[in-house]
Amino acid sequence: MTTSGPSFDDVVATLRAAGCVYAEEEAELILEEPGDPAARIARRVAGEPLEWVLGWAEFADQRIVVRPGVFVPRRRTELLAAETIARLRPASVAVELCCGAAPVAAAVLEEVPFVEVHAADLDAVAVACARENVPNGNVHQGDLYDALPGSLRGRIDVLAANTPYVPSDEVTLMPAEARDHEPAHTLDGGPDGLDLLRRISAGAREWLAPGGHVLIEVSERQLPVAMAVFEGDGLEASSAHSAELEATVVIGRSGQQGVAGGPSAGRGRV
Repeated sequence: MTTSGPSFDDVVATLRAAGCVYAEEEAELILEEPGDPAARIARRVAGEPLEWVLGWAEFADQRIVVRPGVFVPRRRTELLAAETIARLRPASVAVELCCGAAPVAAAVLEEVPFVEVHAADLDAVAVACARENVPNGNVHQGDLYDALPGSLRGRIDVLAANTPYVPSDEVTLMPAEARDHEPAHTLDGGPDGLDLLRRISAGAREWLAPGGHVLIEVSERQLPVAMAVFEGDGLEASSAHSAELEATVVIGRSGQQGVAGGPSAGRGRV
């Protein structure tokens, strides 16, 4: 019997020679996809993220569409999604900023019925992917809060963001497939990695509903500074951590009276 494509063993050997640690698993996924496996193998050998090669990333038991030029959702961000979902109920308003392919928004739509979901990103390629992943949501293009419709101001129950949080001088230390392929603006978070977190925190109380939450993924070492930023902006700060996922989320909560309630910002931290 003749075969029309490379054998599994040949693909494994090629991927292993290219430095792919999980060559067997990757070979299986590459060969399962329809189309030309040789082209996919060549792209992977050239260093493209596996998820770009496949056209999808696994996230919270879903396949999230990803395209070249879009940040690849990481499994650790499942903590951000879970903490977001835990704070929602039917009729809640949820927003994912810096959404990329919008994995958190997609997870929310899968798990919470009758929730109003919005996602936003500055990049047009990311927005196109997000629209595929959240067809029943509202996807906007623009810079952070500028992308959102004004009708959301003061109505957001949960605002989630996986901002770029790698300090600028550490981007060169990242794995090559991220450093050399994913857009720099999706990785580089400024001198201490918290530039966008500060911008989101500064505007959060204006956009959150009374008692609403803002959740942002950070590294564990960044958590004390991130919490101090939230507190300085009048948010009650707390956090969540998963040892299994090696993930940390900083959480801010607006006062029950919202921005107009001023004194609520002085309540005890949680």
